[in-house]
Amino acid sequence: MTARGERGQAAVLLLGVICAVGVGAVVLAIVAGAVTGHGDRQRAADLAALAAAAEMRDAYPRLYPWDGTVGLSVDAYRAAARRAAERTVRANDQAGAVVVTFPAGGADAGGAPLRVRVRVAGAGETGGLPEAAAVAEAELRVPATTAAFGGGGAGEYKGPLAYRDGKPMRPDVALAYDRMAAAARAAGVALVVVSGWRGDAEQARLFAAHPDPKWVARPGTSLHRLGTELDLGPAGAYGWLAAHANAFGFLKRYSWEPWHFGYVRNAGTASVGYGGRRTATGGGEKGGSSLPSFIPAQYAPILARAAQRWNVSAVLLGAQVRAESDFDPRSVSSAGALGIAQLMPENVREMGVTDPFDPAQSIDAQAHMMRDLLRRFGSVPLALAAYNAGPGRVGACMCVPPYPETQAYVARILGLLRGAGDGAGLAVEGMEVRLTR
Repeated sequence: MTARGERGQAAVLLLGVICAVGVGAVVLAIVAGAVTGHGDRQRAADLAALAAAAEMRDAYPRLYPWDGTVGLSVDAYRAAARRAAERTVRANDQAGAVVVTFPAGGADAGGAPLRVRVRVAGAGETGGLPEAAAVAEAELRVPATTAAFGGGGAGEYKGPLAYRDGKPMRPDVALAYDRMAAAARAAGVALVVVSGWRGDAEQARLFAAHPDPKWVARPGTSLHRLGTELDLGPAGAYGWLAAHANAFGFLKRYSWEPWHFGYVRNAGTASVGYGGRRTATGGGEKGGSSLPSFIPAQYAPILARAAQRWNVSAVLLGAQVRAESDFDPRSVSSAGALGIAQLMPENVREMGVTDPFDPAQSIDAQAHMMRDLLRRFGSVPLALAAYNAGPGRVGACMCVPPYPETQAYVARILGLLRGAGDGAGLAVEGMEVRLTR
């Protein structure tokens, strides 16, 4: 009797478990349907955010025309991104409301957003459960390893090459080397070019064979890819080079490599002495005499003088001032940066500036600092990032740091440079599009 009763109770319990499992299966089916629907919606949101950011990347250079023509407005730029997002959501069979916004703090100095957020709402309910909205964010950013001359990406120089001792280099570097080699011969020293321009593919092979970054730079980071670097010999010439190379525009890059010299007078920008299509007064360029229209006329002579003195592109300096203060000589930032070039107090002291609100002094100090940063980093984007975020932060990674303010600052100036026909601005075409959420 007892055993039979226990078996009966067990049967009832088993029936209860089966019923519970059945009900659970129904619930799981409902939840699974909702999750699957949300997964489709999230994919649509992700693709829409990427499409909007890609539209922004393509439209960005049109925000800053160089010649006074009417460029794309920021409102039109935003509208193009919204349309791209909405098209992509509909193409992925999502019927919910699409909301496209541009997060605060993700804009360049001119107010053009570099980040976009897409929210795709659920169209209704599934099995009595409300459909969850999907949210995605994407951004434009300057590639971490960008080095400006010759375009975007890793910065490998793509222009014409000249050869000395069978080794390739930029043509302006070859002319400077010829002058230096002639002076060396007059002093009884015969120089030989051991290595010049090296593309990223060759650098990858060298690093694979000798993976020691002290002696062989990692692919995408070697300054040799810029066409400005020469390894020189023989060993008997090292003393003469150390004493005289600087007079010809060459800098010994590393204390432990007495043979490695980089040409620094035209570092990183096509508009200083070589290759510029449109040119700036006093910047060392050939064949032109006007600065881009975004530079007020009263500051053109100041920029020209600073460009001549420090051998830095006047277009680059002007684009930087536009981003720093919009040419307001009385500007003071929340961080304490002062004047038209937004010098920090420590820069004012280091550069010997007596009045940071005097445009001539401020721009001269800016040009001096940019000359030094271009020599150190061999790259316009990295020099700009160092001016904004500090050389220590840039030197630690040899990249444009992933700070929204610095990314926006560099992107804004590269956009202005590209619109002005300066080769450094071509790096804008290599801006990365990536999801951040």
